Amino acid sequence: MLNEKFDRYSFILDQTARKVKQFAQSSFAEKGFDITVDQWTVLKALYETAQLSQKELAKRCGKDQPTLTRIVDILLKKNLAERITDVADRRSLYLHLTQEGKLKVESLSPLVVEIRMKAWENLTDSDFEDFTRILNTIYNNLNVQSL
Repeated sequence: MLNEKFDRYSFILDQTARKVKQFAQSSFAEKGFDITVDQWTVLKALYETAQLSQKELAKRCGKDQPTLTRIVDILLKKNLAERITDVADRRSLYLHLTQEGKLKVESLSPLVVEIRMKAWENLTDSDFEDFTRILNTIYNNLNVQSL
C-alpha cells in the first residue's frame, strides 16, 4: 500500500512537469515565438552568464550533451548565439548570445513570466514555501551518488 502512494506521487510529479512544459510550449506557439521552451532555457542561461562552455551550459540547463548540442546548433543557425574560442586555450569553445539573442531574451522575458505565472495562480506564500522545501528535498535525495 505504501509503494502505491509513492508511485502515485511520482506519477503526479511527472504528469505535472509535462503539463507545465506542454502549456508553455503551446503558449510560445500561440504567441508566435520562433523558439521552443528548451531553446528559451538555453538563451536565458546564456543571458544570465556572459559566456559558458557547452558542458557548463548543459549542467545549468539540465540537458544531456547530445540534446544541448542540437539546441545550440539551432540557436547558432538563428543567429541568437555564437561560439567563441578562448584566447588562453584555443581548444576551448564558449557560447554567448549575439546582440540579436540578447534582444530576443529581453523582448520575450515579460511574456515568458506571464506564461509561467499561470501555473502558480491560486497558491499562497505558504504553499510556495512548502513546495520549494519538498522539491528541494526530493532533488537532494536523488543527488546522492550511490544507492
